[in-house]
Amino acid sequence: MTADATPKREVVTGEPRRVRPLPRYRAQSEIDEQTALGDAYVRSLMRGQLRAGLTAFALLAAVVGTLPLAFAALRDTTVVWVVLGVAAYPLLTLLAWWYVRRAERNERDFARLVKGWPLP
Repeated sequence: MTADATPKREVVTGEPRRVRPLPRYRAQSEIDEQTALGDAYVRSLMRGQLRAGLTAFALLAAVVGTLPLAFAALRDTTVVWVVLGVAAYPLLTLLAWWYVRRAERNERDFARLVKGWPLP
């Protein structure tokens, strides 16, 4: 092969390649760029978390607020200590478990929204 001889170009014919469409919508970029829509997404997550927290707090306040009335009705020191020492903890544990599950679900739904996945 000589220096002035260039290789022959091959022409390929066929269906034109389809260009992939751009992603329809990216919530992540809206949040990263701090647009009004991204701000609305973040506020919706915060609103959901606040609602879960206020619900847990209201239930806790209702239970703790009624304890003095229950203690006044019982008038037995042993029963009062049993309620304070034993019966209150399963209720608090159940309330905490509910709150954590709710908060994790809110965050999981928000992450699905940001990634563009459908909600279950």
